[in-house]
Amino acid sequence: MAKKIAAAKKKPQVKKRVQPKKKAKAKKREEIKFLGRTTKIRQTKPATVIEWPRSITHVHTYGMLSPFFEGLSKGELRATLCPNRDCPENRLWIPPRAHCPDCYTEMVWKTLPNPVLGKIYTFTEVVYAGTGIELSTPYWQVDVEIPGLATIPKSYLLHGKPYIGMKVKAEFRTKNPTNTVLDYYWVPYEEQI
Repeated sequence: MAKKIAAAKKKPQVKKRVQPKKKAKAKKREEIKFLGRTTKIRQTKPATVIEWPRSITHVHTYGMLSPFFEGLSKGELRATLCPNRDCPENRLWIPPRAHCPDCYTEMVWKTLPNPVLGKIYTFTEVVYAGTGIELSTPYWQVDVEIPGLATIPKSYLLHGKPYIGMKVKAEFRTKNPTNTVLDYYWVPYEEQI
């Protein structure tokens, strides 16, 4: 009787059919596209104030950092520098700082000579962008080492696949600018021989 109960409890095992995984075809990468709406400049003096369109209008001032964004709209990459000769840090800062983080002196503005060249320090592929990043995905977020900078600024690669040490050149969205940090990006740079 116990054997009959044990046999009744034992269920026959059914072999599951496993579908072979299909290999995903690699997509050809296209240029990254700006998906958002451009911001409207409300005023430029004494500081740039923009309207950042969202479900509500967010009014935001760039304050003492306004020259950075004005430079982007003109195809210039501007950085800040501490004018204090006694300060231990005498390199440029991008993103800019209103005041020196070492000695708290108000910074001065310097425009980097074009073309602005750098090397990719590190990178990551962004597949799901956060709120406020109005770029098509996937895209390559890159940190670029620029000679003479105390910082390693972050931006994106417009086209191509990055690698560490890759030479890149800054370019600017001067037609229909977003009036945000998305107005400068990097492209692969090959030196002309």
